[in-house]
Amino acid sequence: MDSENSPQSPESPASRKPRVAVVFGGRSSEHGISVVTAGAVLRAIDRGRYDVLPIGITTDGRWALTADEPGKMAITDRRMPSVAELAESAEGGVVLPLAPGDREVVHTEPGAVPKVLGEVDVVFPVLHGPYGEDGTLQGLLELSGTPYVGSGVLASAVGQDKEYMKRVFTSFGLPVGPYLVIRPGEWARDEAGARARIADFAGEHGWPLFVKPARAGSSFGITKVESFAGLDEAIAEAQRHDPKILVESLLRGREIECGVLEFEDGPRASVPAEIPPVQTHDFYDFEAKYIDSAAGLVPAPLTAEETAEVQRLAVAAFEAVSCEGLVRADFFLTDDGFVINEINTLPGFTPISMYPRMWQESGVDYPELVDRLVQAALRRSTGLR
Repeated sequence: MDSENSPQSPESPASRKPRVAVVFGGRSSEHGISVVTAGAVLRAIDRGRYDVLPIGITTDGRWALTADEPGKMAITDRRMPSVAELAESAEGGVVLPLAPGDREVVHTEPGAVPKVLGEVDVVFPVLHGPYGEDGTLQGLLELSGTPYVGSGVLASAVGQDKEYMKRVFTSFGLPVGPYLVIRPGEWARDEAGARARIADFAGEHGWPLFVKPARAGSSFGITKVESFAGLDEAIAEAQRHDPKILVESLLRGREIECGVLEFEDGPRASVPAEIPPVQTHDFYDFEAKYIDSAAGLVPAPLTAEETAEVQRLAVAAFEAVSCEGLVRADFFLTDDGFVINEINTLPGFTPISMYPRMWQESGVDYPELVDRLVQAALRRSTGLR
């Protein structure tokens, strides 16, 4: 692209609007919901304040320039959208800068001269799961010194790995439920030993158990297992998403969620929400969340004391993992009090997702939420996080 047609040319660097690259899609099983999230962010972001560059990552890992058409990024007839459908070229790609101080994004096409798309001031990643939420993209952006929304490399990695997340929570005195880890390759090397450990765990905590991938989200790969009869199938399903598996006991209680958002003076908690039992599903799985749009209660019907306690625990979890930007913390309210299940460092962000709904009820609407996250990223230094 020649200089007179460059997006940067009409304005000097000092006067131009900050440029936000919304990066979405990705290689994980949560590809489709990431595209839906990107559509919501693109609709909400203030175009009078920011220039926006949508960049999609296909399921095979190609970075693609996509049309800025959020209307096409929606669930249609129970079908998820994809980056491949939105890419402007089936073969072209986007190259992000890797050297500190160089923030120019380049678009390539086979047989054509690469086009410089201009500088990016901040990246808004709306990727979920591995290869996006787990510290990998964050590490790439750290190499180039590009500011980005959300937690840094370590917090993102810990927030994606449910085992180490629980270990961190425990070390900070946060209450977690009983769990067992089946490590990569353990089921294949010593199935009898793994079964014996699960049998001991079930003997102590009872059935049913939940078998889930350690590093996946949106409830993908999770199976509720009532007895050993369903164990093999549950293990196989979890291993489709991650070679490391968690086995968790059933926590009997109410499902409560709470959002945390970074303000200028530090993190604050939203009003909490409750996920009531879903009559048509065994638990709050992917279809209940996104396809059937099971509605949560916002705010949750809690006492003032319970609300204050879950807000305290949500901020404590945010700080324990050294998070930045945003987090959704998920809890069970049991007879013995709150137990933290997990945090999400890049939580569901669609219009029906619980995180933006909780903040809407707390006085921060969706456009302001997007703006606060971008501004927090721009304020942050680009050093090690």
